[in-house]
Amino acid sequence: MNGKRPRRYAHPDNIYHYMASNRISESLVRLAMEPPFRLFARAAIKRFPCSIRTKAKWDAVDRPQYLVGVIAAADEAIREGVGDISVFEFGVAGGNGLLALENYSESVEKETGVRISVFGFDTGTGIPELCGDHRDHPDQWRPQDYPMEEEKLRSRLKPRTTLLIGDVAETVPRFVREKQAPSVGFVAVDVDLYSSTKHVLQLFLLPEKRMLRRVTMYFDDTDFIFNHRFAGELLAIHEFNSESRNVKIDRWRGIANRRVFAESPWLEKMYVAHDIEAIGRTQLRRAVASDLGLL
Repeated sequence: MNGKRPRRYAHPDNIYHYMASNRISESLVRLAMEPPFRLFARAAIKRFPCSIRTKAKWDAVDRPQYLVGVIAAADEAIREGVGDISVFEFGVAGGNGLLALENYSESVEKETGVRISVFGFDTGTGIPELCGDHRDHPDQWRPQDYPMEEEKLRSRLKPRTTLLIGDVAETVPRFVREKQAPSVGFVAVDVDLYSSTKHVLQLFLLPEKRMLRRVTMYFDDTDFIFNHRFAGELLAIHEFNSESRNVKIDRWRGIANRRVFAESPWLEKMYVAHDIEAIGRTQLRRAVASDLGLL
């Protein structure tokens, strides 16, 4: 033996034990994903250090819709060979969402290597004037709802995050034309009104736009009893798709697949903006795919 210990993993018995322990681990994970055990597992994942993807899979953060959107944006950037992206929250209000988006972006950047800039848009004084008819849900919102404590929020933001104050009808076009920010990767829309959502979606219409081929999106006001496709964010999405030739917004198909909490309500609020013009110009440069499944 020359004083050396044998390489344990080479012994058939050790290989068997390794495979057995692996199967036990997989069984325990599957068990943890079953009700009611999954609730305890999520609580543990929230408390103890683990990868950001694990936290996303288990909804183990305060705003999983933001985290899942940012991870998907970073993955899309990697597929497209893009090293920098921008993520957005429209409708910042008190700022908890923007701070969460900033925190998640930092974690996703560390795990993926994709550099992420964060932008928050808000009037600073709450909901603006309504359009004057049913489309802005005047039975639900009034001007000046959800004001911001701007200085207090700014004092907590990190350098990666930019807060833009003003009417989105003006700040969005100015941002697209002048900022030259990295490509849009994820957008959270929580501006409540049809009219404000219409202005937000200019982000994908202006000639100077920069976006990934697929941009993940979250629309907050789409599943309340007062929501319908003739008003609010849903109407703005419908009109955008009718007016836009090059970008189309659709539901995020298959997002609930293989998720631990596949019934989570926020999953119904996730969308994707598809740059169909850019997609149409894409040519794959990979080996030909083969079907080797013949039995």
